[in-house]
Amino acid sequence: MDLSGRVPSHVGIIMDGNGRWAELRGLPRIEGHRRGAERAREVIDVSIELGIQCLTLYAFSTENWQRPQDEVSMLMRILEIYLRNEFEYLKRKNVVFRAIGETWRLPQNIQALIRETEKNTADNSGLKLVAALSYSGRNEILRAIKKAMSTGKVAGELNELDFDDCLDTAGLPHPDLIIRTSGERRLSNFLLWQAAYAELYFSETLWPDFDRDEFMLAIQDFQGRERRFGRVSSRNNAS
Repeated sequence: MDLSGRVPSHVGIIMDGNGRWAELRGLPRIEGHRRGAERAREVIDVSIELGIQCLTLYAFSTENWQRPQDEVSMLMRILEIYLRNEFEYLKRKNVVFRAIGETWRLPQNIQALIRETEKNTADNSGLKLVAALSYSGRNEILRAIKKAMSTGKVAGELNELDFDDCLDTAGLPHPDLIIRTSGERRLSNFLLWQAAYAELYFSETLWPDFDRDEFMLAIQDFQGRERRFGRVSSRNNAS
């Protein structure tokens, strides 16, 4: 597959379909989440190979807290295992880890693991891996407004750059490409402010099956798009 064209600097992925993947195979839903966590490493590897600067994975939304308690508890356990097991991998791959969202709602042991992983990868210089955990785009915008007001800014003085600095993603480029797996075609409260000009790619593939080739197809699709940001098409100008 030829990927000699431009590569997105920031890719966001809504990793959807874990539960359905398991149900289709007669497995417990949690097995789909386990397989989904394993799939993340392959996408991280490809992102590093392609020179993508930032990869944001939508791992757990604020709405996910409403799931059955046993499923939430198992998801937290999988997250704990992932953070413990992947630390050396992240260090070896020169990855900078960062979590966004209402992480204070997570269990204390996971909060501690997040802080430790962020601290111990902060000096790395490679891919920025962002985990959206207990995350909601609307909630992030509300928190950003409150943060801006707490600095003494009044509404008339606030501009987009100031607002960006109050978001969880401060300092990161806005996503160029957002991928959603499993056939659903909506953002589901993911990076609502940041995604204003992102290209959207929807895959029918369930997340545990979203492998290297599927990711490459999404990047290839991105490379075939013309990004105008409200300007007149260069193709029209050429004619």
